[in-house]
Amino acid sequence: MVITKRFGDWYEIIIPAEWEMYNPQELFKDYWQAPKKLIHQMRMENDVKLNGEKIAWHLPIKRGDKLQIRLFKEEKIHLAPFYYELEVLYEDDHLAVFNKPANMDTHPNSNDQNDTLANAATFHMQASGELRNIKHIHRLDKNTSGAILFAKHPLAGAILDKLLEERVIKRTYYALVHGIVNINKGVIEQPIGRDRHHATRRRVSSSGQSAKTNFEVIEKFPKEKLTLIKCQLDTGRTHQIRVHLSYIGHPLAGDELYGGKPLFNRQALHAAKLEWPHPFTKEMIKVICPPPSELLPYFQSAVK
Repeated sequence: MVITKRFGDWYEIIIPAEWEMYNPQELFKDYWQAPKKLIHQMRMENDVKLNGEKIAWHLPIKRGDKLQIRLFKEEKIHLAPFYYELEVLYEDDHLAVFNKPANMDTHPNSNDQNDTLANAATFHMQASGELRNIKHIHRLDKNTSGAILFAKHPLAGAILDKLLEERVIKRTYYALVHGIVNINKGVIEQPIGRDRHHATRRRVSSSGQSAKTNFEVIEKFPKEKLTLIKCQLDTGRTHQIRVHLSYIGHPLAGDELYGGKPLFNRQALHAAKLEWPHPFTKEMIKVICPPPSELLPYFQSAVK
């Protein structure tokens, strides 16, 4: 594990042996894969030091060197803060995981919308004395509940974006579907595109984007003709789980848009677990998000 420490606005990292192959420019560009614009900004604003001195960006770094990065300075806030009693599932200086309730958007869809999870996360940051923008790394549909990962500064956001793209961040969902699923495990690999006949609906389409959903049966409810399944995503297309499960004849309970019956006032889909390596220390983090009360009678097996 990489040894780190915070000093006010600055974050100090003790260079481990495996980083000796890099100079600072390569560390940011190749190892962390930070955007060129962010690296340039850090260079122009002298936000990076080595052993307390102005850094030479093209000279090699050595094991035991102390790399200091100014990650926590104040920023102009882009989103209006919205007071909401958020459930914080995990938080440190760099990132946070919040439990998004159903019937809340992840982020604003228009300039006048300010009651989203991102707005509430902005309020949470300000209430904690952190005047910086906070950015969601992935999204959930409005009526899907569960864990969403946020980055608390741009470098963490860039690293986490790349981890998500490379499928290093593992997302586990639980879904209650109509019908009895007869196979214990399966993979749905069908491209997803827009439905030309509906403004928001997606569908399996040969011209769509590639999409892959892995699923496993957790519990069957023969009397109600329902099945609880666990899903893990290799891709993150809009409505992916909803589209794929409807495609194989097992729409989500409550998901009327994709053929489900109104057993709930929302689709029975919950983001239950996130697993990923910390962007700086490399420590593995696992966050569990318990299902909400309206789903709990069917989701008991998911919390055991």
